[in-house]
Amino acid sequence: MRRVLPALLLLLAGCDATQPSAGANAQREDRHDFPKADRPVATIVSARWSTEEARDRLNEAELVMDRAGIASGMTVADIGAGEGYYTIRMAQRVGPDGRVLAEDIIPQIRDALAQRVARERLDNVSVRLGEPDDAKLPANSFDRVLMVHMYHEIAEPYAFLWNLRPSLRPGGQVVVVDADRPTQDHGTPPALLKCEFEAVGYRQVELQRMPSAGGYIAMFTPEGARPAPDRIVPCRVPVPTASPSGNHKG
Repeated sequence: MRRVLPALLLLLAGCDATQPSAGANAQREDRHDFPKADRPVATIVSARWSTEEARDRLNEAELVMDRAGIASGMTVADIGAGEGYYTIRMAQRVGPDGRVLAEDIIPQIRDALAQRVARERLDNVSVRLGEPDDAKLPANSFDRVLMVHMYHEIAEPYAFLWNLRPSLRPGGQVVVVDADRPTQDHGTPPALLKCEFEAVGYRQVELQRMPSAGGYIAMFTPEGARPAPDRIVPCRVPVPTASPSGNHKG
């Protein structure tokens, strides 16, 4: 533990997000102009979606990284990183010339992941504490931003996606992995996901089923100017009709 502690303190000190930049302060001023999401928001029930062993048996991370085009030397962000399943594997994929920033909004989870990163001596990983409506990522920094099984937990998606856009490099993409079911059931219907991203000025470039990752993978890239917060038109969620098929099984 004595070897881990200095590295952990350095890791947290180097990526503390409690002091926002001037640009972040400007975004804070616009916070109340964003529309609210017209959908339920899933509660955060766990930092773990499944066991790492079970996910590796399905080759989940490798398939997602392959599909997302994550390669050596890239800079990637893992949003809602939890216990670090993707963080650890992306650090190996991007190698010593790449970087991984792992973000979570719960301080205890962020701290536990920072301990794991220090313990495993992942020098190309930093850990950051974000906010529910802003991952607080540095501008023009990322080739890929991953959100795996967490998008349905974002309470203010329009503010979150608007704040996220400047963090992407030219050609950068946001990668979402989720289940195709209602948000209150810990999934996001692909049509709703596409609508919310498009409302903030992203274009969907890929959507594929991905049973090994629990649903589907969708990829988005910024297109055109970022809309003013008060000009964003929220998506309307259709009211589901009764079905004799019973409960949806995820």
